[in-house]
Amino acid sequence: MNYKLQLHTPESTANLIFNTITFDAFKINIVERYFGPAKKSCEVLFKVRTLDDKLVERRDGNMRVKIKNDDLETYRQLLSVLKSYEYKNHLINRKNADQDYVHFILRLVIMNYDLN
Repeated sequence: MNYKLQLHTPESTANLIFNTITFDAFKINIVERYFGPAKKSCEVLFKVRTLDDKLVERRDGNMRVKIKNDDLETYRQLLSVLKSYEYKNHLINRKNADQDYVHFILRLVIMNYDLN
């Protein structure tokens, strides 16, 4: 499946960071909210949209998913790789790092949404 990963979209600010993964049939919007004096605390939400920006409902009728507990820790680890010096300077295989991030998010999407 083809995808395009866009980190830190232009709408991002110091406290809100928007990432987007666009597939052939849908896209996933990821919102990271940072708070606290050191901006270390983080809340991560994601939503699935059609390509014409219509929200897709989850199985339980809600629109968004909050990443929590062990999944949040895994997300932070994957994100730290994408923010690393090695990633930015092409010292590691960027394609593998991107795929790990996308596959993790896609796993959460499959667990929470019915995609027809």
